[in-house]
Amino acid sequence: MMMTTHRSRVLAHPMALAAGVAALMVLLVLSLATGPRAIDTSTLLQAVVAHDPTNVDHIVVTTTRLSRSIIAMIVGASLAVAGALMQALTRNPLASPGVFGINAGAMFFLVMVAAFVPLESFHHMMWVAFAGAATAGALVSMLGTSKGSRAYSLKIVLAGAAVTAMFAAFTQAVLVINQDGLDSILFWLAGSTAQRSLLTIAPMLPYLLGALVCVCCFARDIDILAAGEDVAVGLGQHTGRTRLLVALAVVCLAGGAVAIAGNIGFIGLVVPHMVRRVLGAGHALLLPGCALFGAMLLLAADILSRLVIAPAELPIGAITAMIGAPVFIALIRRGLHRG
Repeated sequence: MMMTTHRSRVLAHPMALAAGVAALMVLLVLSLATGPRAIDTSTLLQAVVAHDPTNVDHIVVTTTRLSRSIIAMIVGASLAVAGALMQALTRNPLASPGVFGINAGAMFFLVMVAAFVPLESFHHMMWVAFAGAATAGALVSMLGTSKGSRAYSLKIVLAGAAVTAMFAAFTQAVLVINQDGLDSILFWLAGSTAQRSLLTIAPMLPYLLGALVCVCCFARDIDILAAGEDVAVGLGQHTGRTRLLVALAVVCLAGGAVAIAGNIGFIGLVVPHMVRRVLGAGHALLLPGCALFGAMLLLAADILSRLVIAPAELPIGAITAMIGAPVFIALIRRGLHRG
């Protein structure tokens, strides 16, 4: 009986991933068709297989909407995987990329530079935000690790809270002192995938894809790390090296995502818990599952952001908060790790 149950659970994993891929494809079609200008399915197909550069609908699909949809999937996957890594690193089910102060660091750098130096393009904004995210992550990592000793989850959480509070206070101070020229970044601060192109974000892709591949290759080491310090040391794991690898991956994934799309919450917090209920806690399945379901959730949020107050748009960060908060409350009520 137990073998039958185990076999059914093993078979359920590929089925769940296949269902997720199918759902993602459906959402992609909806994303390409949704917007101020509705486009039917036949036109979408023609735009892909028989593109007409003089057809307005074809241009909208292949330039604006396709780029936006791919960016939403990349950002959602990166944030979800970063959240799973943060929860493994800190052994805290409430951990998310925000624990590293990444969002706060990116926001401060962006506001600081925009207040005194005009940001002429999104490309410049992206790199400024990534520099802030990387600085915050490095600072938390240094503060959370004692010289000559192992890093402890509580110290990382406390360091993250302190760095987040510090950057948030600095950001508020800059906004109070100088509010001119900040209107152009307000939509970025709330999170958005609009007005981004694949060519613009191309320099970020090697960091994101490299981090995703790297952590998937070290899934077994992350499993051991998540089991606890004593277990990891007992199994002979170099915990300092593994923690550094996970920390760098979080900075690359979450920092790159924030730099591309701005301040988007709840994806890194909620998605790992949802995926654990379906695929289990092993990171060999958890990390790819988080990438898939994170892409699905953010793409769905991006579609809703265009529909709620059409023809205007809501910031995608507001949509993820409206979706994520009730889901997370439901998860808490049922138990974060049950099942």
